[in-house]
Amino acid sequence: MTPKEIFEQKLTASIDKEKAEKIGGTFQFKITGDDGGDWNIDLTKDADWVQAGTMDDPKCTVTVSDADWVAIIDGSLNAQMAFMSGKLKVAGDMSLALKLQTLLS
Repeated sequence: MTPKEIFEQKLTASIDKEKAEKIGGTFQFKITGDDGGDWNIDLTKDADWVQAGTMDDPKCTVTVSDADWVAIIDGSLNAQMAFMSGKLKVAGDMSLALKLQTLLS
C-alpha cells in the first residue's frame, strides 16, 4: 500500500461524521520520499475530509517518510515509538495528533 492509497482509500473509508465531529481540527501531512506528497484532513467540514495538497493554517502538521507512514498504518511501526525516535514529527496541536489513532481504528 502507498501513502496515496492510504489517504484516498483507507482513511477516506474509515472517517465518518461521528468520528469527524468527535476529533474536529485540521491536519496537514507531509510525506517524504519517492511515494510521498502532501495531504490534508479537515474534520471541521461535514464531508470530503481527505484531500490531496496543502491547506492554509492546519492546527496539526505531521511529517514522516513514505515507508514509515505505511509501516505505521500496517501496524509494523508504533506511532509513539516513531515520534520518540524522530521518524515522525508533529508541529502544532499535540492533542490533535494524539487523536489521529481514532481515525485509524
